[in-house]
Amino acid sequence: MKKTASLLLAFALALACAGCSSPAKDSGSADAKSPGVMTYEEYLAADLDTEVVIEAYVQAKQSWWDNQATVYSQDKDGAYFLYNMACSQEDYEKLTVGTKIKVTGYKSEWSGETEIIDGTFEIQEGNYVAEPEDVTALLGSDDLIKHQNKFVCFKGMTVEPAGQDDSENPAAYLYNWDGSGQEGDDLYFNVSLNGNTYTFTVESYLCDSTTDVYAAVKNLNVGDKIDMEGFLYWYEGVNPHITSVTATK
Repeated sequence: MKKTASLLLAFALALACAGCSSPAKDSGSADAKSPGVMTYEEYLAADLDTEVVIEAYVQAKQSWWDNQATVYSQDKDGAYFLYNMACSQEDYEKLTVGTKIKVTGYKSEWSGETEIIDGTFEIQEGNYVAEPEDVTALLGSDDLIKHQNKFVCFKGMTVEPAGQDDSENPAAYLYNWDGSGQEGDDLYFNVSLNGNTYTFTVESYLCDSTTDVYAAVKNLNVGDKIDMEGFLYWYEGVNPHITSVTATK
């Protein structure tokens, strides 16, 4: 389900999860764009495979390997997934949550996920941390994709069986989408709202097996009511990368 190039190396070198707990409250407003930098609307309107220049604020770091970083970023208007952006390990350490960066790269699409690839970046003055946007009511609607890659939350979801399990105690999660994985791999779990079921993921590069959210999903039971936070990733449809799970009544 994920890109396969050098996965073992990426997993080995991925640093500790920077987005596995809820980001702090906004520490400043996302300011105006610099000259020559696209607005979010201009970025959306740009054709695929064309050069884009954006400014955004780091919200989480997914991984670093081979001098490339994958980063979730956002401003007050929208969000950007920066895939394999050129980045030294020293500079990766500087990309703390809220850091403003100017990115030049190419707009691309992969299985429904719009991202920026082959990017380079410069650190700018400014800081902004997004609050999670509640998109629960948008699940199943055509409007949900308009919030792609944002830091979002889902409220009052019900845990459903993770696979075709007719036992009395069906599994609440799978390692990998088809159950073929093991400890340390992605966790896939199903949740429902108003009779519709959706598949959410704990992406192991973003939140590995040592994180609270990984443990929380492994402790879920079918029928649990939960609230969640994470990034609105897309793979052949909505596939949120969850960073926080909280039990609710």
